[in-house]
Amino acid sequence: MTVVRGLREALLLFVIALVLVALAAAIWVAVAGGDFVGRLGIALMVVGALLGVTGDLTLSRIGMLGARSTFGVAPEREEAGGGRVLTGVGIFLFVGLPLMLVGILLVT
Repeated sequence: MTVVRGLREALLLFVIALVLVALAAAIWVAVAGGDFVGRLGIALMVVGALLGVTGDLTLSRIGMLGARSTFGVAPEREEAGGGRVLTGVGIFLFVGLPLMLVGILLVT
């Protein structure tokens, strides 16, 4: 059951990222003009790479290190929490990498 929950979570994250990137690419085309498909591909590659590098929540963890140390709270652990099934590696493999591959296919 954990595998099914993880795949559903990955699919949901993938669809949300796809919709948000498509909206950003549409705004980019409306402001600067140009080809929507090419810009969508570029934006998908950038977002996929960012998700792959950051592992989803790394940047928010880094931003909270100062506040957590000020209040004497231990750093967050590197495992999924809050009902999440996917870790950073799972998000890279099932969300970031497919976004990059779709972006590459759209650009070529």
